[in-house]
Amino acid sequence: MNDFPQNILRYWLARLSVLVLLQCFCLGESAQFDGPAELPRSYVRSAVSDTPAPGKRIAVREGGDLQAAINNATCGDTLELQAGSVFTGVFRFPEKPCDDAHWIVVRTSAPDSSLPAEGRRLTPCWAGVASLPGRPDFHCAAVQNVLAKIEFNVKSGLGPLLFQQGANHYRFVGLEITRAPGPVVSALSIAPEGATANHLIFDRVWMHGIAQDETTRALNLNGMSYVSVVDSFFTDFHCVAVTGSCTDAQVLAAGGGHLPSGPFKVVNNFLEASGENILFGGGPATMTPADIEIRGNHFFKPMIWRPGEPGFVGGVSGRPFIVKNLFELKNAQRVLLEGNLLENCWGGFSQNGYAVLLTPKNQSNQCPLCRVTDVTIRFNRISNVGSVFSIANIRSDAGGESTAGERYSIHDIVADHVRGQEFGGGAGLVAQLLVAAPPLRDITIEHVTAFVPRATFSLMNGDRFTNFKIQNNILSTGQYSVLSAGGGPKNCAYQPDPGGFFKNCFSNSSFTHNLMIGEGGWPSGNWSAKDAHSAGIRETLGTDGMPYGLCKEKDKGDCKKASPALHAGTDGKDLGADLEKLSQMLANVR
Repeated sequence: MNDFPQNILRYWLARLSVLVLLQCFCLGESAQFDGPAELPRSYVRSAVSDTPAPGKRIAVREGGDLQAAINNATCGDTLELQAGSVFTGVFRFPEKPCDDAHWIVVRTSAPDSSLPAEGRRLTPCWAGVASLPGRPDFHCAAVQNVLAKIEFNVKSGLGPLLFQQGANHYRFVGLEITRAPGPVVSALSIAPEGATANHLIFDRVWMHGIAQDETTRALNLNGMSYVSVVDSFFTDFHCVAVTGSCTDAQVLAAGGGHLPSGPFKVVNNFLEASGENILFGGGPATMTPADIEIRGNHFFKPMIWRPGEPGFVGGVSGRPFIVKNLFELKNAQRVLLEGNLLENCWGGFSQNGYAVLLTPKNQSNQCPLCRVTDVTIRFNRISNVGSVFSIANIRSDAGGESTAGERYSIHDIVADHVRGQEFGGGAGLVAQLLVAAPPLRDITIEHVTAFVPRATFSLMNGDRFTNFKIQNNILSTGQYSVLSAGGGPKNCAYQPDPGGFFKNCFSNSSFTHNLMIGEGGWPSGNWSAKDAHSAGIRETLGTDGMPYGLCKEKDKGDCKKASPALHAGTDGKDLGADLEKLSQMLANVR
């Protein structure tokens, strides 16, 4: 009898332990999702402290044999390239028996104190360049060339940095990587020469093409894994319309290929390219790049690349560069796009100036497994573009279907200065939603603030969109509320109207607690206002850098009244983006 209370106590303690473990497991699992989208499962560790190189420090002076130094380096060594020197050619990095405790570092000989601190973006200031036409101010505290330059001078092929089969554990710091001038060379690239390479870090580098020559790509990530690009600067990647030898230029791209690729880390960089600043997919593949972290970057296209702008710069022929979009996924899964500024995109070529495309593509019928799934896009600002989002599951030009396009979480986005017709193509939309195959489902769009000139949505679907949540947003309707994107009477949005489009085009979905500015007649549970002033929204360029703000009370300025968006969300938060958090995340991006 004396043991009975102790047995009971042991029993309940055991039950409590199980419950605690289950709760921890559930919390851990739920923390791996943002709404319907699974977040990356793996992240690249890229801090200097994560990449020890305890071996010899080997000086490589200008005129020295850099390739021999690479071949002879042992795991843990640091190759110090003479600051201000130029090393020309193509350099190959072989596989060595390195590990996480013994990296090979290739860097400038300038001391760390001469470079921006780790976590701070390197700009051309450190290469002795105080400014570039049409780019944001570099805010140079000093202008001095402390970088070592690696220059690609070959007229065909890839280079200047190539990774042979199995190359691993290389870190690059304080380098300028570029190409020789001339119209023939257009394939500047850091790329795998063998099938695979892994554990590569590009830290505080400036990689660039030539102002009017074609340069197609900075990093080709096919077959690579555990790759990080941090605190770096990329400029002048572009192809020339009509007269050029290439059609698509990117800073970073991975077509997918036939080997696993990822995880990838792209954090705190300036990313400039004419085609897609970042592209995943678009080629034959039997694998999908996965676990992709893209945070704190400035995606940018110089306005001087746009015909008719003051100071226009195109190719040597005078033809403009081929501009497409800022971020595109055709084959990728578990992607986090967070805390970025995406700026400047216009139409006039094969696209209409959309900033972000989520478009799984079975390119040339050589990628039936291609998919875009589990994508989280949060706390980003999209500015000065033709349209905001294109979300489309459509067949390739050859009629091939991809596997899936689903599970997207889009929230806390500010889209401002959306141009529409002014930027070519005439889209001017918050989102284009198109479906042919496969079905488009499990999408959340909430806490978005977007003002557009033409329409909130353009839709095409012969069936219905499933499991959509469109809520807690502040959206303008523009010239129209909802548009049909074609397809005639078979399209659910044929002759759309604000009240009927949701009933006709969506199932098992919600469209609620949105503040719609412009035309009324939206489904019940939403608010309408004729303009921003009556919605209690003021235009502002205050210290937070945000273009819009909610009126807290009536004042003598732009605020006629307190905004009905205050604390009006299904979650008790203000409608639209969390401007305070977004401002904090973007504070050091530009």
